[in-house]
Amino acid sequence: MADKTFFITTPIYYVNGKPHVGHAYTTIAADTAARWQRLKRGSAFLLTGTDEHGQKVLQKANERGMTPTAHVDDMVVHWHALRDTLRIEYDRFIRTTDADHIATVQATLQDLHDKGELYEATYTGWYSPAAERFWTEKDLVDGKCPDTGMPVEKVEETNWFFKMGSYQQRLIDHIQANPAYIRPESRRNEVLGFLDKPLGDLCISRPKSRMGWGIEIPFARDYVTYVWFDALLNYVTASGWRPGTTDESWKKLWPADFHLVGKDILTTHAVYWSTMLMACGLPLPGAIYAHGWWLSADGDKMSKSKGNVIDVDLLVRSFGVDAVRFYLLREIAFGADGKFSYEGYLNRYNADLANDLGNLSHRALSMTCNWLGGVVPAVEESTGNEEPILALAADVVTRFDAAMDALQFQDATGAVFDLVRAGNKYIDTTAPWALNKAGDVAKLRTVLRTTLEITYLSAALLSCVMPDKMGELIGKLGRTPALADDDVRAWLAAPPTLRSLPESTPLTLGDPLFPRFREMPAEIAALFTAPQESPVETKPEAPVAAPVAAPAPAPAPKKEIAEAPAEIQYEDFAKVKLRVGKIVSAEKHPKANRLLVLQVDIGEEKPRQILAGIAEKYTAEQVLGRTIIVVANLAPRKMMGMESQGMLLAASLDDALSLVTADIGPGASVK
Repeated sequence: MADKTFFITTPIYYVNGKPHVGHAYTTIAADTAARWQRLKRGSAFLLTGTDEHGQKVLQKANERGMTPTAHVDDMVVHWHALRDTLRIEYDRFIRTTDADHIATVQATLQDLHDKGELYEATYTGWYSPAAERFWTEKDLVDGKCPDTGMPVEKVEETNWFFKMGSYQQRLIDHIQANPAYIRPESRRNEVLGFLDKPLGDLCISRPKSRMGWGIEIPFARDYVTYVWFDALLNYVTASGWRPGTTDESWKKLWPADFHLVGKDILTTHAVYWSTMLMACGLPLPGAIYAHGWWLSADGDKMSKSKGNVIDVDLLVRSFGVDAVRFYLLREIAFGADGKFSYEGYLNRYNADLANDLGNLSHRALSMTCNWLGGVVPAVEESTGNEEPILALAADVVTRFDAAMDALQFQDATGAVFDLVRAGNKYIDTTAPWALNKAGDVAKLRTVLRTTLEITYLSAALLSCVMPDKMGELIGKLGRTPALADDDVRAWLAAPPTLRSLPESTPLTLGDPLFPRFREMPAEIAALFTAPQESPVETKPEAPVAAPVAAPAPAPAPKKEIAEAPAEIQYEDFAKVKLRVGKIVSAEKHPKANRLLVLQVDIGEEKPRQILAGIAEKYTAEQVLGRTIIVVANLAPRKMMGMESQGMLLAASLDDALSLVTADIGPGASVK
């Protein structure tokens, strides 16, 4: 169908537990892919949901003294909350207890029964309650379920079976003819290895006398449908397909472009589901993509019992949702396993978001606002450094698009950060502070316009990964997310010219997008606190938009302080080098109310960072552009986790405070 919509799914998540990082990872990946395709194609459909039938659900409901319906209705709330926490824009959240899904499952069963694809037989085998499936004797590992390692029970009962084995060769042929059907390649080889041995038929029923929580089989009402046969049909339910339907609108969605699954449920999707679709006469999806697991720093699989699970809500509270989305997609290649540590997370946040992207955006905006009136400048005289940046921008758009289409999120974000780092290097090379000092306005306008355009292109591409923060940055640059989407579509059609921001558009400086964390946020640091220490008091329900200050240390014992000498020798004073400096950017310190973090041009290649305890007297806006006196040869020191590379001079009398200023250009020596 010509107007087919891009269709991507997550697996439907088992409703019994609460979401964890694996669920967050899959859902963020699917949401990011859907956002990109909506931008490119104008439409996309993201399906997610919950699997609500089966023996384990019934057992949990009984343990809680609830009906299965009441239990799943209570538990599904946690999965809806995942949408809001992670900024997921799904088009449908399906539940296997939904009326249309029940109707689709029963119609499919009846259709397959009528076509002779199902048969009744008495079966003797080993049943795993944990995996909710039968195993043969040779499948068992040390007499236990090979999937879960849990005990099995020998069961003899009559059930209904799907002739799955009859589709074995057809499935092998399809996988071999379509190398991209199962991704990554290692998983494709794994499935072909599984299919190298005889494929048996699939038991697709459970007698109500043993387990009654499921979808009733229409032609055998003493049975309910096996949970995996029921659950796997959710994807076609959402498309609108049903056996015998004359409404072909389902073809706008089906076949799906991508089905994302964890590698632990690949076989059920690649084998069970694929053969079910063949039996139904439906085309197979474009790709089944099995991603890896997040492991602990020492390589162990995460589990609650080991106490090494990633607390996604905690990360969101401490760093913001966009930083979490970015990290999960940036850190590892989609399809591979990845190791997680909070220290590694902090390093990635500081390196990519605070230092690279945050620094680029804040430098571009602050210098333009301070020196060029806070509007998008015109491009005037070239510095000779613009052509390489222009070529790189075109290459980045092409690489980002190709990587996103292939769900290679690490490659896509990596391409953008090649441009971000090049943008920061471009600033260092062209030295706009020197151009401003020299009064070379023509080149200064070109440099800052180019820097703003690099920032804008990066934000527009990354908006599908970090929708909130990139939307905020796009707004600071005087555009809207909708206009940015239009610009991205234009860049996909023709190479970007770095002329997308209309001249004279007002800019907004605002606070840094990603404040740098000098220390681990307090709530996370508390996880590593020894039991005898006092816990850090937190408010989990309140999102943290800025770095959390660490608990104040206990006061040190008072020391006797020697009085300053009444007189000093000239040689002592001559050691102090005073220079005139101009404050080119200023912001509040994230952890200290009385400190301002200043970037001061003192005539060197780069501005100096100076922390000044003047915030009780001056706001950041009030000191911007002031020409001050700086102690230039003071050894750097750490103040509240940030380095200060000098000291400014101020006069005080009683409660009054005034900066010492000079009427001369930056870099001048004070004699």
